[in-house]
Amino acid sequence: MRKPHIVGLNHVALEVGSVEDALKFYSALFAFKLRGTHHGEDGTLEMAFLDMGDQFLALSRGRHQAADRNRHFGLVVDDRSAVRELAAAAGATILDRGFFDFLDPWGNRIEVVEYADLQFTKTPGVLRSMGLDLEKTAGAAEEIRKKGMA
Repeated sequence: MRKPHIVGLNHVALEVGSVEDALKFYSALFAFKLRGTHHGEDGTLEMAFLDMGDQFLALSRGRHQAADRNRHFGLVVDDRSAVRELAAAAGATILDRGFFDFLDPWGNRIEVVEYADLQFTKTPGVLRSMGLDLEKTAGAAEEIRKKGMA
């Protein structure tokens, strides 16, 4: 039987205590478009979807577990130069680990990486729809070329 190939992530879902508070927190750090929301039968905001072009970040009400220690995901941004300062001002717990990681107020661990530095790519059409025109560093461009993705 042929195994399917992993081809990417459609979304990551983060559990938070309050979706409204999470929207305030994440909008203090990042520029994004709200793709949509979902309300429960009682009218409570249960989920919000932060658009990332062909992907999204879902904020879901109901975090109950302890803060993440090693489990994390890498969130790609166009420019991470101000994220540390913005995250600290918004109340994030900054983790000094060689990379830039922080814990949001609900204990979700996020590593922030810059698009220019990675072999991660968005198609020109997706970037255009996001209003972005981004370049790669020479090192990242070489990694992309070596993998035959240029």
